[in-house]
Amino acid sequence: MRRVGSAFALATGAFVALASTALASTVPLQQISSDPFTNTTSLHKTQEEPDTFAFGSTIVSTFQVGRFRNGGASDIGFATSQNGGRTWTHGSLPGLTFQVDPSSPYERVSDASVAFDAKHNVWMISSIPLLPNRFVPTVFVSRSTDGGLTWGNPISIVPLNSGDFDKNWSVCDNSPTSPFYGSCYTEFDNFAKADLELMTTSRDGGLTWGPAMSAGNSAKGLGGQPVVQPNGTVIVPFETIHGTIAAFRSTDGGASWDNAVLVAHINFHSVAGNLRTSPLPTAEIDGSGIVYVAWEDCSFEPGCAANDIVFSSSADGVNWSGLSRVPADPVGSGVDHFIPGLGVDRATSGSRAHLGLTYYYYPNAACTVSTCELDAAFISSANAGVTWSRKQSLAGPMNLTWLPLTTQGYMVGDYISTS
Repeated sequence: MRRVGSAFALATGAFVALASTALASTVPLQQISSDPFTNTTSLHKTQEEPDTFAFGSTIVSTFQVGRFRNGGASDIGFATSQNGGRTWTHGSLPGLTFQVDPSSPYERVSDASVAFDAKHNVWMISSIPLLPNRFVPTVFVSRSTDGGLTWGNPISIVPLNSGDFDKNWSVCDNSPTSPFYGSCYTEFDNFAKADLELMTTSRDGGLTWGPAMSAGNSAKGLGGQPVVQPNGTVIVPFETIHGTIAAFRSTDGGASWDNAVLVAHINFHSVAGNLRTSPLPTAEIDGSGIVYVAWEDCSFEPGCAANDIVFSSSADGVNWSGLSRVPADPVGSGVDHFIPGLGVDRATSGSRAHLGLTYYYYPNAACTVSTCELDAAFISSANAGVTWSRKQSLAGPMNLTWLPLTTQGYMVGDYISTS
């Protein structure tokens, strides 16, 4: 959820879920889920805003199913593969909304994020439930102890009615040498307190969670994506309410959180075609603990006429590099790039870190609802972002009218992820 035709969940070699029909593509697409709901309040045959995580040969993707026009969805779906993406099991999470459980007080749910806790062998999906008046009184975590095949009823990780919450994201410390191995962290913001950024911590596989804590300087924003370094330091890049990307960290396993620091100022080209998008960050980490954060930005384009995908990196979450541009297309090409999902191979590090980036784009930034052609692509780097491969088409072109039309525009998701 964000305050300010047919669609399917698909899998590709990049393990990204996309909204599309089965169009020709240079990468074979496999349908891994579909919308089973029929309630008249939702836009159906829609699955959007996917997050995906891979650990070993298991891949779990989670996404909204049956989007409502003004926020949330009928339920959160999942698709799980235990053989590296060859075959998939899919379904809907139990207990979240009264679309699947008549005893639930919640009409809809939003913002699915998936994480894996290696120490406790638990997969977890966090989400935010919406009452019929669209108030979000808690943050949920759903757990799986059988490799993502079945899921339990949700657990509230903050006290009920302690805020009006948005944009959750979960991560776990999976480094056996970390002093906080097995700790899991969930980020969210409190809309009732001007989007105050909050973090909460679990040390028992998501069964119980500690108090919600803010950054030392009470930073405000949304869309934080926490990552965990091998030494256990948690770094949380996020989009501030002041038009910047910032980050804060914890060096003591979530017992306290430092002040947020500036990563970069955002320059954003408004995407055409009434497509819902904003420069939310996508963050990942390499094997040595270097953090990469990427977002859409027009700083390199003459007249801010289109967005590129840009990124910054940091070894400590405090000192950040200057902006680098992902050269998916030449500067001045008129191609508009947006909604990136960044993945980093944690078996690689330093100057040999392998980065993968999935993103959406328009071939012509100056298009209209009737003329915009939405495409999805993948690009990679084998040297920490110094040079990049040629982009590879994943899906498209897609007509915008195939997408769910929300009160904030046509929607594929405020974010995607690559694993």
